[in-house]
Amino acid sequence: MSSSLRPTSPALPSDSLAFALLLAGQAVAEVLGGSNLTEALARTWRAHPGLSTGGHGAVQDLAYGALRRYGRGDFLLGRLLSKPLFDPLLRAVLLCALYRLEARPEDGHTTVDQAVEAAGTVRRGAFRGLANGVLRNFLRQRETLQASVTVNTEATWQHPRWWIARLKAELPDAWQRVLEAGNGHPPMALRANRRRISPEAYLARLLEAGIPARLLAGGALVLERPVPVERLPGFAEGLVSVQDAGAQRAAGLLDVADGMRVLDACSAPGGKTAHLLESADLDLTALDADAGRLAKVQENLFRLGLSARTRAADCREHPAWWDGQPFQRILADVPCSASGVVRRHPDIKWLRREKDIAGFAATQAALLDALWQTLAADGKMLYATCSVFAEENEMQAAAFARKHPDCRRLPIEGASTLQILPDQDHDGFFYALLQKAC
Repeated sequence: MSSSLRPTSPALPSDSLAFALLLAGQAVAEVLGGSNLTEALARTWRAHPGLSTGGHGAVQDLAYGALRRYGRGDFLLGRLLSKPLFDPLLRAVLLCALYRLEARPEDGHTTVDQAVEAAGTVRRGAFRGLANGVLRNFLRQRETLQASVTVNTEATWQHPRWWIARLKAELPDAWQRVLEAGNGHPPMALRANRRRISPEAYLARLLEAGIPARLLAGGALVLERPVPVERLPGFAEGLVSVQDAGAQRAAGLLDVADGMRVLDACSAPGGKTAHLLESADLDLTALDADAGRLAKVQENLFRLGLSARTRAADCREHPAWWDGQPFQRILADVPCSASGVVRRHPDIKWLRREKDIAGFAATQAALLDALWQTLAADGKMLYATCSVFAEENEMQAAAFARKHPDCRRLPIEGASTLQILPDQDHDGFFYALLQKAC
């Protein structure tokens, strides 16, 4: 953690809202400085191993909430300041406090008092007065300030301006609901391990345990409210996994059967790998360039009682992992902008730059070219992203098919590709099914 993000005054009580605001502010400041939110929070948990479950939840809610609504919070903070605020930690604490003031207006005075205490740990208390003035002014001017948000595009839609413009151009009939979905809380969806239990039977187990849920048409189970995995019946025994309903489409689209030789080319953390193995008895290789993330694949398979050949390697470097025997099926769930899952990772909205999309597209094209060489004649490759941007999706699939005369694009539900847009039941995903000529 940068020294500029460390408090310089005595510690706050670890069970206080002030402490949660301070820790959340540190995480948000790290993200606004270019860090990943998951990694920033992991550093927080390591630095404070004694933090209670309630403390964890409070810090996470504040950090995620402030980043989901960063476009709005940044705008409001700008209206409340007479000059720019350059201290990154104080700025982030104020953003977290503004989020809480809007999310819990009935608790406004407590939030202000505790935020002032948190601000008092920054620069030896030099900012207590500033924090107090800014937040109390918000309470006094709340209605006027909230009405003024509509004059600013980023504040209204809580996404970067370039992101909004791209969605307007590419999804003219759906851009608003995609942005609204990206600002919400994600659903918690489950996948029953069909080797052990049917989705219908597992739904009954959930209801018996007092966990309300719905069964979707494809077999995914969506909980009414998220719960810790420890509460899920049979989770430790491998009866069920947490996996978004949109992500669960992959295994069925790839059309696997017993005995097939299959490659999951970018497999971590292993949800789709496991789903494929639950669907059929396969000779499956799970590949990932990140050895640390590949360990997650092995953990998931062990819990579910499944097995696969795992390799830590870049799929573009054939000698490092491929034995020369072609695969009948390949899942290419490639790195992407993750624009379809931003409600799970709100930092993505503010860390991505528009130029990054072209960079992802170039990497995706190179991965597809490399993987195509390992696909058997008449074999199928499923190209998948968790993006909603056309350059990574339809444009990528079309360009690949033009480049490879031996590629046939197979229809999915009567269309050339499947674009799933985020909604209350699932995140945003894209699928294209490609078959190699004999």
